[in-house]
Amino acid sequence: MGRNKAGVRHSHVLDALRQMNYLIGFLIAAAVGLTGIGGGSFTVPALVLLAGLTAGEAVGTAFLFAGVLRLIAAPFYLLKKQIHARYLWLLLQGAVPGLLLGTGALRLLNRNAGSPIVILLLGVLLAVSSSLTFIRRVQNPAFAGKHHRWLPWLALPIGVESGFSSAGAGALGTVLLLNYSEMTPAQVVGTDLLFGLVLAVIGSAFHWAFGAIRMPILFQLLLGGVPGVLIGCLLARSVPANKLKTVVALVAIFAGLQLVWTGSRALAAGHTANAAKITAEAGLAHAR
Repeated sequence: MGRNKAGVRHSHVLDALRQMNYLIGFLIAAAVGLTGIGGGSFTVPALVLLAGLTAGEAVGTAFLFAGVLRLIAAPFYLLKKQIHARYLWLLLQGAVPGLLLGTGALRLLNRNAGSPIVILLLGVLLAVSSSLTFIRRVQNPAFAGKHHRWLPWLALPIGVESGFSSAGAGALGTVLLLNYSEMTPAQVVGTDLLFGLVLAVIGSAFHWAFGAIRMPILFQLLLGGVPGVLIGCLLARSVPANKLKTVVALVAIFAGLQLVWTGSRALAAGHTANAAKITAEAGLAHAR
């Protein structure tokens, strides 16, 4: 009887985890379809904190999840011609080499993901830069057109960060185009979706080769994510340009704050573990 009860409890826990993964997938996918943001910024922290994956598994799973979502969403924006091919090409010229560098650094350093300090700084940068959307004085819509040669160099660190942690990098590209190009918010979302799709395909191939993808959890995320991204894309069609720009900025700010919280939590846990280790070593030394 004891074993049966334990099995029933274990089954209930698994069902609850599956349902939670469905919900996570749906909410993140809806944000991706509507704004192009959230594939890594929300998925990686959610998989680590809620699904219990290691950071390396979370990065690999998030890459493939984001790639599938963007593959579904991209045709909606392609059919409406809401993708700026020139800016997309310029961004990829810098981001793809950066992605390869970031992924290589991740494996050479033998880390499962970027350090908490990197995640924390990225979150601060994303939240602050996204806030520029609400400060018209610092916006320069003509920047990308006049200084297009800078775009690959600006995209290079975005690609490095994408390869290293899969979190927040696509959102930084969105914020850059939203405030410093002449594109409409819908074009920014469409261009960022295709930009993120290319990075996700390349990044997923590397993480697949490294065996850092949890397929059962990926399928659960996609069961909720596929309808979520379709709903997000359909909603994007009916949202006026100014409101869409505000929604994109708010989602990016929330993603940045999420990364700040995740990085701060990891740093605090690390300090606590180090303090406990030092105390234990001091106790052993005193006992001797």
